[in-house]
Amino acid sequence: MSAAHTLILLPLTLLVLQAARGHGACVELDSATEAVVNEGFKMDCISCKTRGEVPATAVVKWSFKASGESNYSDLYIYKNMQGEILDPRFFGRLVWNGNKDTLDLQDGSLYILNVTYNDTGTYECTFERLLIYTKYQHEVNRPKYINLTVVPQYTRGMASILSEVMMYVSIIGLQLWLVVEMIYCYRKISAAGEEALRENE
Repeated sequence: MSAAHTLILLPLTLLVLQAARGHGACVELDSATEAVVNEGFKMDCISCKTRGEVPATAVVKWSFKASGESNYSDLYIYKNMQGEILDPRFFGRLVWNGNKDTLDLQDGSLYILNVTYNDTGTYECTFERLLIYTKYQHEVNRPKYINLTVVPQYTRGMASILSEVMMYVSIIGLQLWLVVEMIYCYRKISAAGEEALRENE
């Protein structure tokens, strides 16, 4: 391979690597809200840091307000890489489904085993995050809410279908945009390389 081709392909390689790193980025998604009785259900709770380069620690606290109740009760806490179920109604039925082996939590999801109709209600997930800067520390609390409904069998609504379709359309659109950008960069760099070779000749 000639030096000119190497110079042309190097920026494209860097572009692909940059795109690949982007796939590991944190993305906040809303949790599903419909669970089927006697089955398992994942409650998604993701809170991304606005500045990924800042070191941080976080504690995730879950609370639950059953349908018909007016107050929240402590449900679950994940701290120092250890989780604890606090509500007796959920003993043996909650599994931590978030980040593991790190204090810098961004995913605080929970998984409910053997869902019952009594699990219907509002769940509050709160990230208590401590951002550690060079000269000071800053605490940020971010609550998220999930209104869970328990049904005999899963019924997929039109909104859910449209949401999934739009997600796939967005993914395809981003991939096409990346391909167009790569082709544009290749042609631009190739033209510049050929012009440089002609000048050298």
